[in-house]
Amino acid sequence: MRAPELVEFERLQKTLEETRNIAIMRPSEANVRRYMELESQVVARASYFADVAQRVAWATPQLDPTLQGRPVNAKALEVFDQAELVDRSRAIADLGKDHVLFFFYRSDCPYCHAFAPTLAAFQARHGIQVVAISVDGGPLPSFPNARPDNGIATTLKVSQVPAVFLAQPFTGKISPIGFGVLSESQLLERIATVSAPQAEAMLPTTTQGLALPLEAP
Repeated sequence: MRAPELVEFERLQKTLEETRNIAIMRPSEANVRRYMELESQVVARASYFADVAQRVAWATPQLDPTLQGRPVNAKALEVFDQAELVDRSRAIADLGKDHVLFFFYRSDCPYCHAFAPTLAAFQARHGIQVVAISVDGGPLPSFPNARPDNGIATTLKVSQVPAVFLAQPFTGKISPIGFGVLSESQLLERIATVSAPQAEAMLPTTTQGLALPLEAP
């Protein structure tokens, strides 16, 4: 036997729809008023439901959407972001034990020159080595030990610089992090994403088993 509330809801829904259709086809003052009054009743019920749901959420932390995932309160958001930064930095430092970042650049690329100090600081702050690779063979002040490209840029289809890839030399696994100028927070977020356990299922473009032209650090 169906719950009486469901029967009542369907009846109300049907009545509202029929009253609206009548008002559309014959928009007399009486028809429009009848529809608006009925709609007002429906809105009032929905508003009451929303109020009750909000109070239930306030009293039940696991049901409060403002406490799930990224907070909405400014102060809580500041704390959340700081904690996430620390966690990601720690994870990347651990990742740096057997991973490196490949940084492809051209010496005549102004964006590469602008991005290089960010990567150099990222390397120093988070403990993961950046291997700079010059596509045109030219130098870059922030990375005086940059290596000339020996074919890996073509292998990875690097058509735009700056470009950053996360690489695990031991296994030959390489994952793209991004192209263009990225901020430190973007680097942290993207590296954390591609290195997550479920990343292989999420990122079908990840290269595995590639024989790297570069020696492991």
